[in-house]
Amino acid sequence: MITSTRAQLSKWDGAAPLVLEFDPALCHVTLLGRVNADGRVPLPALLHFPDHGTLRITGPGALGYEASRLGKPFVRVTFPPGNYRWEDVCIHPAVPGIEGDRRFDGFRRNWLNIFQLNPKLGVLANHAGSDNCPFCLYKYAEMACYTPPLADGLTALDLIRATLDRYLAGLLGYGMTGYVMFEYGGEPSRDPPATDTYPSLVISACLLGAADRAWFERNYAGIRGWAELILATDRDGNGLFEFPYSGNSGSWTTMGNVRPANWWDCLGFGHEDAYGNALAYRALQSLAELAPPPDARRYAAAAAKVRAVYGDAFYNPATGILAGWRSADGQLHDYGFVWLNSLAIHFGLVPPERAHAIMDRLLAKMRAVGYTRFDLGLPGNLVVVPQADCTATDPRWGGADAFQVYENGGATACYAYYTLAALYDLGRREEADAILFPMLESFERGLFAGIGANGMTNDWKTWDGTPWGYEGFLVDNYYALLAVLRRAGQADPATPSP
Repeated sequence: MITSTRAQLSKWDGAAPLVLEFDPALCHVTLLGRVNADGRVPLPALLHFPDHGTLRITGPGALGYEASRLGKPFVRVTFPPGNYRWEDVCIHPAVPGIEGDRRFDGFRRNWLNIFQLNPKLGVLANHAGSDNCPFCLYKYAEMACYTPPLADGLTALDLIRATLDRYLAGLLGYGMTGYVMFEYGGEPSRDPPATDTYPSLVISACLLGAADRAWFERNYAGIRGWAELILATDRDGNGLFEFPYSGNSGSWTTMGNVRPANWWDCLGFGHEDAYGNALAYRALQSLAELAPPPDARRYAAAAAKVRAVYGDAFYNPATGILAGWRSADGQLHDYGFVWLNSLAIHFGLVPPERAHAIMDRLLAKMRAVGYTRFDLGLPGNLVVVPQADCTATDPRWGGADAFQVYENGGATACYAYYTLAALYDLGRREEADAILFPMLESFERGLFAGIGANGMTNDWKTWDGTPWGYEGFLVDNYYALLAVLRRAGQADPATPSP
């Protein structure tokens, strides 16, 4: 991609706009900067080529920026006539002890991969031509906290600020009632907000607020509104937050085309969702650090109540690990969710002695089922989720007991960060490294993006490495790179203290 770009530049006479059009099937190029009201991006900005490198663009005025995933997908950047400086840069956090270690080349080159700017919406999204998902924003914000300046007067937190401003102004995203799928149209969603949507927005606002207190104070009313929406979902007063759909086995087939409680939208998370509650705990604890009294006391008390009841509510004594959700009929739904148990450990929602026991059982189960391909990432679950607990019926999406396909046990780097972080938190460095380094090699080789020989995409794979993914590039995969910082003992800015 960069070679062809240089070839076009050599023919440019400078008298007319230079239009660069990129094929996302080859590389999901994105332009990172502030988006003007007219959709243009003022300079300086970054032209980022995931898995390949980054160019910092400086010069006069603003660049045109367009992207689409319909028909023949494209990303298009337009340079008005003028003089521009293109500078090859590699932007990543400084991590002591890894300088010159080629095992971390993928970390260095791909740190920015998690930032993809949708030009039509002016917000960070799954990729430049894809949906904006507010329940993912906290991951971008975490990594933005560690990202060095992108250019003079431009930081990764500026991208977070611009995105939050749009949501505070009323922009809808996937996982919010009324959302219409980006570019595809259709009827607005009638589903209730996902349990991870408002916690993600609150966490993101708190991360930005810690660095920009003036912004936080100006926008506190909107941020507080998000927090109050979280608190309102504890409908029975037991300290946990409930999703309106029951999550009962077999209930999804009678409800039509609906989405479950959280990011894992092909699995039947419902009612008391262990992930949504963990993220709500983190959001409330974070907000308690910044909110004015007496709100701070209210949010701290609500977070403490979640922590007090969380372990007993989701612990399954039959397996010795946490279940994914407790449905309205009181049943636990436990399919060996690796990421969920790891997340709860990382957030401090289980005591250390239980945390080690849970991790022992997860790793033992992984060995028992024969999963060893850490170069593919980690499976979301180690036991098949039966059709009764899937929202999808098509095997292409893991329905009909299609184990190892997509979200039903498929291997991915998405959410692998939590398992790595939990292992490092527990002092189990050797076990964490055994997972991390094969993944870093795959990041270096660009193996979590693109299209496989079978026509499916590489963001998810079966355990033998067969691609079975979604859009070809999913920024959530690159959240796992944060584990390099956890390995070095750098503090996680969004993990609440017990």
